[in-house]
Amino acid sequence: MTDRESLLDALRKYKTLYDEERDYVPRFIELLQHADAYKRDHLPGHITGSSWIINNERTKVLLVNHAALHKWLQPGGHADGDENVFNVAVREANEETGLVNLTSVGGLFDIDIHPIPARKDLSFPQHDHYDVRFLFQADEADELKISDESTDLRWIDLKDLEKYNSEKSILRLRSKLV
Repeated sequence: MTDRESLLDALRKYKTLYDEERDYVPRFIELLQHADAYKRDHLPGHITGSSWIINNERTKVLLVNHAALHKWLQPGGHADGDENVFNVAVREANEETGLVNLTSVGGLFDIDIHPIPARKDLSFPQHDHYDVRFLFQADEADELKISDESTDLRWIDLKDLEKYNSEKSILRLRSKLV
């Protein structure tokens, strides 16, 4: 089974308590019919992979302050043609946090479709990220490194998450830990 087929299979079997995620599944499946779905220039949207990284005590999440979007978000990014979206999530977590010792906690954790604003500096229009999210644990004592894609990086207490990002999809990630 190819990585694309594995993702399609996981999406077809995906169970969630959240209406928005149930609505996303057919949209993901439709996108994955396009040969270039994993390429960042595929419009109107493309696959991305991200990591919801919690500490070992499950009391904090590691977020980056994204330089271009000016938001606190989980590490993640473009697949750039890599159809193994789990590997994409790990690669992006490594690049954006410096963490190399991540422990995967299960398979597909969450899916989300969210708009990315137009980039005037790159002459790239608004588009959607079809984000496939995975859950990881990491040791809070491990050394962190801020990437050039971020302005800050920190462990955020889950009970304070709204102070950093109160978007529904971010809060949904926290609620899935309970």
